Amino acid sequence: MANCKQCLISDAVPDITLDADRVCNLCRDFNPQDQIREEESRKERELDLEKALRECRNQAEYDCLVPVSGGKDSLYLVYKLKVEYGLKVLAFTTDINIPAIAWDNIRRTLSKLDIDHLVYRPSDKFYQKAFRYLLKNQEPRGAVYTVSYVYAPLFEGDAIKLALQKNIPLILAGYSPGQPEPERMLYEFSRKLICEVDWTPPALKTCGEFDEQELSRFFNPNNYPKGTEFPRYLAPYHAWKYNQEEVMRKVVELGLVKSNKHASPIFSNYPINWLLMYSDLKHFGYNPYLPEFAALIREGKANIKEWKILIPLVDFMIKNKVLLGKDARSSLNWLEMSEHELAITQPKGVYDPPV
Repeated sequence: MANCKQCLISDAVPDITLDADRVCNLCRDFNPQDQIREEESRKERELDLEKALRECRNQAEYDCLVPVSGGKDSLYLVYKLKVEYGLKVLAFTTDINIPAIAWDNIRRTLSKLDIDHLVYRPSDKFYQKAFRYLLKNQEPRGAVYTVSYVYAPLFEGDAIKLALQKNIPLILAGYSPGQPEPERMLYEFSRKLICEVDWTPPALKTCGEFDEQELSRFFNPNNYPKGTEFPRYLAPYHAWKYNQEEVMRKVVELGLVKSNKHASPIFSNYPINWLLMYSDLKHFGYNPYLPEFAALIREGKANIKEWKILIPLVDFMIKNKVLLGKDARSSLNWLEMSEHELAITQPKGVYDPPV
């Protein structure tokens, strides 16, 4: 296994090849004209975002709802919306598996900015059951994809339900470019997805393991009266110019988080994510987030020098379940599983909504 010297992607990633100079095919094929076209698309999205931010004002008690997880991106987003745009922001957190360092970030930021915050703290039992089932029945894209794209629609759906309850017209998420999968969302969740499609993962409906009450946790627009005005759900970092290093620097400089450590996505990561990465490393031989970070490096949005150190360090911690990687072991204990039960058993797409 080797890594591209320009973007750090591994040749263990499917369809990646390195030449004699250790440059990958994605870097070789990288076309500046594509960047120009992407910049034009970004500017179009930015115009739409600015219009949405103007139009959301004074329609309800709050202008916008922002899901916050304690990571740098969602915290800097609430700062920009409150301070730079002067919006009435409601922060919202679904409290499942959020680490202490992320909670410290949330409390510090929202206190400093004087932003209202609602926390939904569901019972652990459903999430334990769902995570356990998904990890034992992964689809071919692995644990991070399987669990994330069932877990994310749960808290995204929680945000939509809350916005509807409070008549908030706009939900703004701190997804960085490349998050989530472009096929699922590029800047905005489609109106069809929000207004017409049941978000309950099809395979969870048919597996016989979950009852109606458990499945009802997923957002379903068909449960609302005809004519309901559903909010828009946007990712502003897909519209604004984005640089990972700049965001990390700003949240520390502004006093939103305590230190560079608190700004790092490595330290504010969900504990269970270490188990998901462990499973994917075990099955595929590379970190599932590597393609995402390599793309940011390739596009000049992340620092290659930093990630050249962090990528092997993170992989070492995961494989050996040491330091932060010990959360892989504690998550197995929480789920009452053994690592031998981490298995890919399902066909591709079984958990994806039919869009």
